[in-house]
Amino acid sequence: MAKLQIEEYQAGPLGTNCYFLINDETKETVITDPGGSVEMLDDVIRQKSLKPVAILLTHGHFDHAGGVEGLQKLYPDARIYVGEHERHTMEDPQYNLSPMIGGRGASYPADIFVKDHEVLHLAGFDFEVIETPGHTEGGVCYYIEAEKVLLSGDSLFCESIGRTDFPGGSFSQLIRGIKERLLVLPEDVRVLPGHEGRTYIGYEKEHNPYM
Repeated sequence: MAKLQIEEYQAGPLGTNCYFLINDETKETVITDPGGSVEMLDDVIRQKSLKPVAILLTHGHFDHAGGVEGLQKLYPDARIYVGEHERHTMEDPQYNLSPMIGGRGASYPADIFVKDHEVLHLAGFDFEVIETPGHTEGGVCYYIEAEKVLLSGDSLFCESIGRTDFPGGSFSQLIRGIKERLLVLPEDVRVLPGHEGRTYIGYEKEHNPYM
């Protein structure tokens, strides 16, 4: 049975946590939130002989989506997935915050807009989509139940939560989503956030001051 190998790289202007979720048998790889640093990520892919099959975005801010177009040009078979309510953020520079890095900003492409509770079968593993709007209009997390791994993007951090003061943000929505959709997961689920260090659901239930 294939094992899931998880590697973490800091990518893009804000050093976003970009995760490579690798099937150790086939080398098929799911990439999450490549905020930039396409050349560096490509070097890793080539050195390890990986086979990117999908790019999962938790949301459309520039520091998470900034590298998707460049990566897909190199690996056109890797489809770009994002939440169904995140189209506006992906397309509107004022919502994806891309003017923060200069110029008029950018729009980011996506191939597949996923729905809440949808299960994606990628690289031999199942990724369940969990909607957690609040940091953005259509932010999502991805839960790999069999591996007890949650890719939380900028919704849930170690002892913190994502900012809600950006366009499309909502503090009440984010808190409700975390409490009702994330903290109900098993306590030993590993949380892989978009920034800073990893944590566990059980730890956040006890120590996150926003809960």
